[in-house]
Amino acid sequence: MEHAPAWLTNSLIYLGAAVLAVPLSRALGLGSIIGYLAAGIAIGPWGLKLVSNVEDILHFAEFGVVLMLFLVGLELEPRRLWSLRRPIFGWGTAQVVGCALAIFLAGIAFGVPWRIALVAALGLALSSTAIALQVMGERNLLPTSSGQAGFSILLFQDVAAIPILALLPLLGGTVDHGNDGNNAVEALRIVAVIGGIVLGGRLLLRPVLRWIARSNTPEIFTAASLLLVVAIAALMQFVGLSMALGAFLAGVLLAESEYRRELETDIEPFKGLLLGLFFIAVGMSIDFGVLARSPGLMAAIVLGFLAAKAVVIWAISVGMRIPLAERPVFTLLLAQGGEFAFVVFQAAAGSKVFSPETASLLIGAVAVSMLVSPLLLVAVDRLVLPRFASRAGAGMEELSEPQRAPVIIAGFGRYGQIIGRLLTAEGFASTVLDHDADMVEAARTFGYKVHYGDATRMDLLRTAGAESARILVVAVDDREQSLRIVDLARENFPHLELVARARDVTHWNELRDRGVMLVERELFESSLRSGRTVLEALGIEPHDARRRAMRFRRHNLELFEKMYLHHRDRARLIAVVKEGRKQFEEQMARERAEAADRRQRGERQGWASAETDRDAANP
Repeated sequence: MEHAPAWLTNSLIYLGAAVLAVPLSRALGLGSIIGYLAAGIAIGPWGLKLVSNVEDILHFAEFGVVLMLFLVGLELEPRRLWSLRRPIFGWGTAQVVGCALAIFLAGIAFGVPWRIALVAALGLALSSTAIALQVMGERNLLPTSSGQAGFSILLFQDVAAIPILALLPLLGGTVDHGNDGNNAVEALRIVAVIGGIVLGGRLLLRPVLRWIARSNTPEIFTAASLLLVVAIAALMQFVGLSMALGAFLAGVLLAESEYRRELETDIEPFKGLLLGLFFIAVGMSIDFGVLARSPGLMAAIVLGFLAAKAVVIWAISVGMRIPLAERPVFTLLLAQGGEFAFVVFQAAAGSKVFSPETASLLIGAVAVSMLVSPLLLVAVDRLVLPRFASRAGAGMEELSEPQRAPVIIAGFGRYGQIIGRLLTAEGFASTVLDHDADMVEAARTFGYKVHYGDATRMDLLRTAGAESARILVVAVDDREQSLRIVDLARENFPHLELVARARDVTHWNELRDRGVMLVERELFESSLRSGRTVLEALGIEPHDARRRAMRFRRHNLELFEKMYLHHRDRARLIAVVKEGRKQFEEQMARERAEAADRRQRGERQGWASAETDRDAANP
């Protein structure tokens, strides 16, 4: 293929390596990231030497991290982000400063010059956003307390990288003291760009996306989605800020947009491919020459900074009150080196803080830590977490004997508790499962019999009596876990009648796609009851308020059935919703007008009758 263009050859190499390595890695139980890293090592300069321009590929592949943070931002509404401000700036600061201080002091203790020790400590204190968020996504950890804490700290690290890079010229003595005016202009330009992104996201993005969507050209909407992320990343790069941070900010601004799901669907495939390419590039960038020349020093650096960070991060996890069973994974994901360290150490070498050889050694240490961390994660899964889980559930009754109750309730939170209490009050037995040790302990304190266990496990469901039970109530909080339980029950216990809790419309549709017909939206009935209360507070008679609420309930359920038929066609779905809402509002307006007319006729008849009575009394 000597006459083939470079892009075709490289695409063949990257895709071929990924397709071979990743499924093999997952089959061995090592996860996809190890597969990507191994593929990079195999095709890189220290493997088969199929690819040599590692730096160019790494810079291009970093866009996968940018897309990932844009998608994370789409899941965070501004109000939710504001609620995270304390862990972001509080615990984020504690992690960066604490880890940097521990590594710096260790370097000084071993005789490393203070400038080198300081820059190395600042760079090594950063963690891999790409690996951490990828693992959290695969394990569905982001909604958990450890996932939210880890995300907050990672987000702060993206912000902290900016002053770290600004500090390097000062340490290297390459700063130009005559450019104070230029620095002021640069600061104003940064503020202007961020302000432009915020204002543009609020005022311009939605109308532009609406105009593009009306063209009914899906590929153009996909192109516009990518253009949005690329343009914001380019703006942030132009002013020297983090591209990923800018993309995250844009995602947050569009989190409440009606196009959020469409943007996620369009960008998700590109994010996955580019993240995979990023991990391949990291594997290619590992300098085994440096590793071979100084294996002992490399091992000491990697083990040293991993241990120092692990101690600090574990202490932070205790302070943040992260559950004991979640701390090992939380600590390991934040202890590894991060992709931003590559930029910091390369910039430090350019600023003459230390030599290129030292930069290569530190970059190699970071890359090795990113390679070793997924392997350590496998070890944690197999050796550490089972012990922590047993400690978390210590003293809790296990399902040692098969249960025979007609109803199984998976999840005993605020939703499952109401169902369980109602069944108990009516004399029906039920087997209750919950995977939250704190919840199980609290429930048992109040006298409820709750079994500790994960309802997504086949053996646990069988022990809970799924083969003889009549009904399975899926009341867990997490949507993905809910769907896994439904899939497991449908495949292995088809006789079970499934009653499920839906968090939102998307979850409701996914459950219906799986044939679950008895689905209740968790907030619908309570919201409807509150609506009745508001109507009564406005002066409407209680019986009339109840009648109107029931009318709305019937209309809404009928509308949901119509929406389900078109839930994969967004344009048709929106049309059905608008048409149904308009018809219902018009019907209710007519009924109010008819009721008012009846009242007026009744009043006129009453007046006429009263006048007749007066005439009869006064002949």
